[in-house]
Amino acid sequence: MNAEPVPPIDSAALAVPAAIDRVQRNALFVGLAGAVVCVLGLFLSRPYFFRAWLVGWVFWVGVAAGSLAIFLLHHLTRGAWGLVARRVLEASARTLPLMLVLFIPLIFGVHELYPWSRPGAMADEILQRKAGYLNLPFFFVRLVVYFLIWGGLAFLLSRMSWRQDRADDPGLTRRMQLIAGPALAAYCLAVTFAAVDWLMSLEPHWFSTIYGVWLMGSQGLSALAFLILFALWLSRREPMDRVLRPGHFHDWGKLLLAFTMLWAYFSFSQFLIIWSGNLPEEIVWYLHRTRHGWGAVGLFIVIFHFALPFVLLLSRDLKRQARRLAGVAALMLFMRLVDLFWNVEPGFEHQSPAFYWLYLAAPVAIGGLWVAAFVRELKRKPLLPVGDPYLPEALAHE
Repeated sequence: MNAEPVPPIDSAALAVPAAIDRVQRNALFVGLAGAVVCVLGLFLSRPYFFRAWLVGWVFWVGVAAGSLAIFLLHHLTRGAWGLVARRVLEASARTLPLMLVLFIPLIFGVHELYPWSRPGAMADEILQRKAGYLNLPFFFVRLVVYFLIWGGLAFLLSRMSWRQDRADDPGLTRRMQLIAGPALAAYCLAVTFAAVDWLMSLEPHWFSTIYGVWLMGSQGLSALAFLILFALWLSRREPMDRVLRPGHFHDWGKLLLAFTMLWAYFSFSQFLIIWSGNLPEEIVWYLHRTRHGWGAVGLFIVIFHFALPFVLLLSRDLKRQARRLAGVAALMLFMRLVDLFWNVEPGFEHQSPAFYWLYLAAPVAIGGLWVAAFVRELKRKPLLPVGDPYLPEALAHE
């Protein structure tokens, strides 16, 4: 079906609500205050600082990189669900350069986080065989490459989307769709390697071939949850209060349900295959996370990261009520943090679970800085892609 050309739309009428300035100021204040608290935590408990910063950093990278994946998926498939959310997702993805900068504190703790980076690691035969990949120069090179891929794609597609607003090139829609396929493949490949580098290599004797796909699904879940929460905020203010309809939230709710099931499928598949294989080099990872009280944390994740959200998201009425759906999205974001905590901390502390306050302070500090950067990016362009030929259909979606 050929879409009709979009009549000119006043982009000034689609500016971000003025109330966003207060959100930006508050977020920046929280981020800076949280950073000061984290510096204090560095002196009080250096090991916990680096582990907590890693958890918070991976979490917010997941929101930004997951947003890139979601809007690439939208360009591939089209649909009103993604068109009205495109500018939010684009702004979120363009914060990726900031996340690369926020990795800097972890550089000073790399020896405390990653056993393979420590002096004397080559005395371990297994680490010696993995040294061609697990070495610091190559680790940092790969880190930069990941962000060059993700950030480059985010800015390339954003620039094309902005050009579309001027309606000077009717073929942009098709070109963005053609780029989105290879771009999504590049995103997936980078995430797969990033999962090995940032999380799996915390316990370098262990390996799982599905771990990268697990992180991929986790990032999509985080991005969708953030989108729903921010869309609720926008839906209560002009101009998006006249744009966002129950049908849009319904579509996002269905996607949130799909990604919840996807995360559960990847998580359970990994557990089932490793446990049934019962190989010492594989099951040790789960032994650390099921003994000495960590099993209770795992059960908490099963219930509140999958079972409860799954049951709630089966309801059509809930998915069409923005406030109730946002409650589920907020739960999912919190559980993403709990899940990352469960993935990281047992590798260091094999005794009973102990929650240190830095695991709350670090995500809040990084999140405050991230939200401030996100708002800055969001204010650069209208809230809707006014030149997209499918915009009238998206605005009438119900």
